Amino acid sequence: MKNFWTNLRPLEKRLVFGVVVFVLVLANFWIIVPHFSDWSKVQERMLKAQETKALFENEIKHKRELEDAVKKYEGAGLAVPPEEQATHFIGAVNNQAVETGVTIMNTGKQQTKTNLFFLESTVPITVQAKEQQLVDFLYNLGSGNSLIRVRGLRLHPDPPRQQLQGDVTLVASYQKKVPVRAAAPAAGTKSGASTPIKGPTTTRKPATDNKPSAPTGAKSVVPTNRPGLSNTKKP
Repeated sequence: MKNFWTNLRPLEKRLVFGVVVFVLVLANFWIIVPHFSDWSKVQERMLKAQETKALFENEIKHKRELEDAVKKYEGAGLAVPPEEQATHFIGAVNNQAVETGVTIMNTGKQQTKTNLFFLESTVPITVQAKEQQLVDFLYNLGSGNSLIRVRGLRLHPDPPRQQLQGDVTLVASYQKKVPVRAAAPAAGTKSGASTPIKGPTTTRKPATDNKPSAPTGAKSVVPTNRPGLSNTKKP
């Protein structure tokens, strides 16, 4: 390389030096200059991370207060019973009717509708009782842990006009059971594909002709049914 440089003429040396400078300047604009703004971006990210860290640390300091508040609000309301207790809906109504002295004359068909989280059961009943008994019956249903409430009420006096008869629509809410996810199929198998059962394999032998074979050297006679020809045997 030294010999190559010494053998060059002054003009050639200037040309080589100019090419090298041009390549360095081009590499500077291509590789180094685009990264001049990286430092400001890094500083901005560092500032944002420090603000997020300070926010999280401030919220962590209030963790105990938030947990106490959640427990307080959870204890203030009634817990929604699970879906399995929907079968005890009619039983709870009948027990409350016996305790308050209300006569249930007719019980309609229980209907159920559901959404993503809750299951709602509705049943219409016809009751007969005095004023105080009916008020106690409805009040006790709403104040219990079963979350039974009255959706519709229509009252009228009985024929002797000594008691009240009423058509009451009762509603109860329950927690919907979360469905259990099915286990994933094993690797290499397709879901819903059944494995065929191989039965015993049988090998069939080729059918053989049981007719006696012609003796060696005997000539066979081939009949012809063409017109004009007779079935004769050639000598």
